Amino acid sequence: MSEKAIFETQLKQFVNGLDKHISTPDGQWTVKGFIDVLKNVYSISSDTKIVSKILEIHLFPRIIEFADKHGYRVVLPEHQNYYPDISFLSVQDESVRFAVDFKTTYRKSESPHLCNGFTLGSHGKYFEDRTSVKNIQYPYSSYAGHFCLGIIYDRLIDSAVDKTGTHHIDQPQAITSVIGSFQFFVAEKWKIASDKRGSGNTANIGSINNIQDIINGDGMFSRLGESWFDDYWMNYGKIAVAGERGKTSRITKLADFVRYRNGDPSLIVPKRNRSARTTA
Repeated sequence: MSEKAIFETQLKQFVNGLDKHISTPDGQWTVKGFIDVLKNVYSISSDTKIVSKILEIHLFPRIIEFADKHGYRVVLPEHQNYYPDISFLSVQDESVRFAVDFKTTYRKSESPHLCNGFTLGSHGKYFEDRTSVKNIQYPYSSYAGHFCLGIIYDRLIDSAVDKTGTHHIDQPQAITSVIGSFQFFVAEKWKIASDKRGSGNTANIGSINNIQDIINGDGMFSRLGESWFDDYWMNYGKIAVAGERGKTSRITKLADFVRYRNGDPSLIVPKRNRSARTTA
């Protein structure tokens, strides 16, 4: 078994049952809010950026335990917004390293088999130049694998902030958590990628959003392979092809790119955004 496969197995075993570490018996988040010196508890916002950061802090002690158990050293990014969130370096050979990004997203209430999706890192400088250290802790090519440690959850409070006011620290059960019903997953990021950007005009790779496909690693590139993922996103929007009436257009669809490279479009796994998978 390769070092990458071993690390992936270890990480998947680690997240199995991790929901119990952050959940009450009824599935709510054990984090209820912020506390002041007067022991008043204020509900937190359900904003995804806030929830994501607090979840990361909440789980960090367990991450350290995982690293110590399996012989890794944890390295955090030196600057804000650097990739990845955590670098795991083997204590026996620090050239053996793995990139892990925390990814959190919520289920869509109208389509609970779908989530809101998330970004999978930049396809800019460090992704194109695998020796670059611009906005990345170590060169991209120096990592043996690039993984997502993801959390999918339900929003239990729709409003940005619980309007019920403050609670005393002695009344934690009276406070409704903003999120709950956690589902953890581990996946190499290329296996859950889509062919669209994940955040408007910024150079971020978007994910698929069918939850079962995310859990199974059945992204658009999953049958094509990682080399196709790399090639596509290194060249996203850069290749101009002739269109109708002599006009040119730039390739931003995987099917067009695969045909351009003389590949097999039948290997593209279609995004399933409308209906849940049926099983035989």
